[in-house]
Amino acid sequence: MNGATFLVKALEREGVDVVFGYPGGAIMPFYDALLEAEFRHILVRHEQAAALAADGYARVSGKVGVCIATSGPGATNLVTGLANAMLDSVPVVALTGQVPSVVMGTDAFQEVDVLGITLPIVKHSFLVKDIHDLPAVVHEAFRIAVTGRPGPVLIDLPKDIQNAEMPPNLVPRPDHMPVPAPPADSLQQAAALLAEARRPLVYAGGGVGMAGAVEPFREFLAVTGLPVVTTLKGLGNARPDNDLFLGMLGMHGAKAANYAVQECDLLVVVGARFDDRATGKLAEFAPKAKVIHMDIDAAELGKLRETQVPLRGGLIPSLRALSIPLDIDDWRLHCKAMAVEHAYDYAAPGKGIYAPRLLHRLSQAAGDKTIISCDVGQHQMWVAQHYRFHQPNHHLTSGGLGTMGYGLPAAMGACYAAPDHRVIAVSGDGSFMMNIQELATLKRYNIPVKILLLDNSCLGMVRQWQDLFFAGRKSQVDLSDNPDFTRVAEAFGIPSMQVRRAEEESDTVDALLQTEGPLLVHALIDPTENVWPLVPPGANNAQMMEGART
Repeated sequence: MNGATFLVKALEREGVDVVFGYPGGAIMPFYDALLEAEFRHILVRHEQAAALAADGYARVSGKVGVCIATSGPGATNLVTGLANAMLDSVPVVALTGQVPSVVMGTDAFQEVDVLGITLPIVKHSFLVKDIHDLPAVVHEAFRIAVTGRPGPVLIDLPKDIQNAEMPPNLVPRPDHMPVPAPPADSLQQAAALLAEARRPLVYAGGGVGMAGAVEPFREFLAVTGLPVVTTLKGLGNARPDNDLFLGMLGMHGAKAANYAVQECDLLVVVGARFDDRATGKLAEFAPKAKVIHMDIDAAELGKLRETQVPLRGGLIPSLRALSIPLDIDDWRLHCKAMAVEHAYDYAAPGKGIYAPRLLHRLSQAAGDKTIISCDVGQHQMWVAQHYRFHQPNHHLTSGGLGTMGYGLPAAMGACYAAPDHRVIAVSGDGSFMMNIQELATLKRYNIPVKILLLDNSCLGMVRQWQDLFFAGRKSQVDLSDNPDFTRVAEAFGIPSMQVRRAEEESDTVDALLQTEGPLLVHALIDPTENVWPLVPPGANNAQMMEGART
């Protein structure tokens, strides 16, 4: 067999069941071998969508997502998706074609240094120079992607390597390295801090879901009775009916969550990294609190905040060791009272669609087998605030990179990862135009993604900041010349409907939940609507701005 055929068989041995890609000259031997592959190939309409679909597939399935592109522009189009996976710790393997070895370094047609370009945005990059290295490279790429803190890995494949003959013997897939448990003495120190604390609080992030620790985490909360806040990527860690879950913290976090962080005397950080969007002014973040920090990545421990007890290793042993009843009834009652006092108000005036209320209604009706894939902007924050998730892998969002255009491709990947779940992509008119070509992919494969397009005819988040912090001077945020998105969808062969009135919100929810196959719902919303509350630049999380809806 040649290298391309071996690569197909190696992917099969790794358990790959679907890949997302786009062919071209330097990757053609692999695409020829794909004709005999046992896994599916989904032809996207832009390589960025291939990387983002692989990202969405990985987040939902817990397996490695695979994307494929040719050399030159094909490979560079993957870059944003790989950076997205890197910042959100998502296991992805990218396969890129490369010009033949003999012309590498000569500025050959569609040649770029993919290895060099991707080094800062992947866990590791491989350039295969010898056909005999290919088995070890493939196995190592998959191992690196999922071991420790997950992330993307790139394999760059010169065309001659794909065509070269090699022995048919396959190298057995190696076992993944075990996750270490934190030291016993550190766990004892953490238990002592917990027992002493009068106002302890859990601050949980995306690491809980990535560690497969959702159920141990929930048991930890049930036994300790600790109030909990989460990051954007940590939504879904706590049960949606947990009355001590105070919501998301940070820039657009819930008021109760932000106030609790500022008042707590012990912060139990579980799989989170003190991101600037979560902490606000770092020097004033949780100013009264000591810190217990659980994380698989040693680089995160003490990186941004002094940690009294670092617990490096698997989250599950730490959570089980610290599942001890706590005598903090007064603090629990205080947190519950704040949650009630600062609950969101959905009785908004006006005759139009109110996005927070619509998303709240969707959340109430959707059940526990619905996945929401978000783009980036105001709608992303509204989803985080007003939708209650049953699992963290039911919420797909670009957290670290903030990638507009993420929602639709990630939703496609989610459909292949969980075909028994409903998948809804929530997008804005700015983000939707970034990867609108993937409507053709939905049509070709009849992928049943429902799209809720919240259209305010502007770049809403940028417009909000210009209004608040740039004296209302609008610069390049007007999208009032948007096309009629229902007609665009219909041109792609996707059913669509348009809504604009408050009384249509119920019908919108019904359509999103009951329609078979793909659907686009074009919801026209108020272009002056803002996301509240908001922690302004340079402020701490207790210094939230609020605005009234008119």
